[in-house]
Amino acid sequence: MSGNRLLRSSAIFSAMTFISRVSGLVRDQIYAIVFGANPAMDAFIAAFRIPNFMRRLSAEGSFSMAFVPVLAEYKEKHGPQAVRELIDRVTGTLAAALLAMTAVVVLAAPWLAKVIAPGFQLGNGNEELFVQMLRITFPYALFISLASLVGSILNSYQRFAIPALSPVLLNLAMIAAALGLAPHMRQPVMALAWGVFAAGILQLLFQLPALAKLGLLPRPRWGAAHAGVRKIMRLMVPTLFGSSVVQFNLLFNTMAASLLIGGSMTWLYYSDRLLEFPLGMFGVAIGAVILPHLSSRHAATDPEGFSKGLDWGFRLCLLIGLPACLGLILCAEPLLATLFQYREFTALDTRMSSWSLIAQATAVPAFLLVKVLAPAFYSRQDTRTPVKAAVVSVLVNAAFTLLFFAGLLLLTDAGRAALGSAAGNYWEALKQLPPGAHALLALAIAIAGWTNAAQLAWYLRRAGVYRRQPGWGRFLRQIGLATLAMTLVVAAFRWGWQDWTPWQWWQRGWRLTAMVGAGGVVYMALLWLQGVRLRQLRGH
Repeated sequence: MSGNRLLRSSAIFSAMTFISRVSGLVRDQIYAIVFGANPAMDAFIAAFRIPNFMRRLSAEGSFSMAFVPVLAEYKEKHGPQAVRELIDRVTGTLAAALLAMTAVVVLAAPWLAKVIAPGFQLGNGNEELFVQMLRITFPYALFISLASLVGSILNSYQRFAIPALSPVLLNLAMIAAALGLAPHMRQPVMALAWGVFAAGILQLLFQLPALAKLGLLPRPRWGAAHAGVRKIMRLMVPTLFGSSVVQFNLLFNTMAASLLIGGSMTWLYYSDRLLEFPLGMFGVAIGAVILPHLSSRHAATDPEGFSKGLDWGFRLCLLIGLPACLGLILCAEPLLATLFQYREFTALDTRMSSWSLIAQATAVPAFLLVKVLAPAFYSRQDTRTPVKAAVVSVLVNAAFTLLFFAGLLLLTDAGRAALGSAAGNYWEALKQLPPGAHALLALAIAIAGWTNAAQLAWYLRRAGVYRRQPGWGRFLRQIGLATLAMTLVVAAFRWGWQDWTPWQWWQRGWRLTAMVGAGGVVYMALLWLQGVRLRQLRGH
């Protein structure tokens, strides 16, 4: 793929993803208005976390990282008939495995509840509600994983728009469920679970016509003995862990958040949703585009093109990641207040969500860089190296979470008081801590994210497959100066507008638009004045 096509493909993917993120934002606003932040919403978030975890593994993680390089190899070295055979066998095998997994989860939901959300106690009904919703939502993993298979094929043939747009259907289904179905249900939040179920079917059906136009509509057949399927399985097993370290960390933090005061999981959810804007619009787009490019360069034995593709990805990540990091930190509370603080979502919810957003936003550049660093290994069918980095990262997340919790309980007045009232029971004491402990979970994820990115960068340098292109010193000075100027402008606005709670939505809206718009204009203007041009981002 040429440099122009790399940038154009990323732009198409980002544009479609932007539509998805905007519809997702509307969905989350409706969540906040209709349901607020409470234990019932915590139960839904925990129940949806499991199939959503599977979606991340398939759509952005292990399956695509294993499947796309093998598909690229078959396109390069074998004929169209072999490609169709590979797709048929992969589809049949994946569907059978997912059906079996879905059956197991549905049957074992009560036991999974004790592991995934140990803080949901039997007495308050949260655990029962969680089990019911998990049984409804988990089939989404089956449908969305098959949709991700279709999307990976389309991406490999440079058809990026349809896969990037399909998540809009999830958001539309959830909005319809919240507004149309919830008012008619005894437990309104159950409507969201049925919305998830419907969304999986819609996302799969939406992409099939585009695949049919390519003549690659699968005829599912069992293929465990097929050479290509076996190779994908061999590559996929280690990437189940390695490519989705952020998701494993989020799953671990879901377990930890269930031990805290009610609402903690929902506060983390809303901060994570705002973080998804830069990561979803740009990080996933860059990763989805660069993986087929790197895979084809590796298959064609073009180390120079491989290295230049990586260099392009690194520059784009920093160009986006640095201002996004500082912008989210400075604008956390205004963003949350403007978007969500209405009716059931209170000023306390805004403040709590902003704390976790600030903590996690410190790792935005790291999360973006991993979207380029991980494909650098998977495109070369090296699945071991990312796993090594991922193991360390997950252990770092767990260690810092436990360290932070211990520090809260043993070194703060509130923690010691909670321990005293809980008769020394640490798990009961965590539930009695005042609001805010959840932000430490977000900080632990940020530390783990930087750990993961640093390790992958070190391994990549040791492998010798990347050579830095000229101009990095000048490029870093350019984005550094532009980011500094943007930060000063936004900080000045924040100093003048400190408390956003008393204002109406339109008063918050124009102020947020002015603040973010001024910061963005200053950033782009400084880049332009220093000589940064669009043609320099087109790759090589």
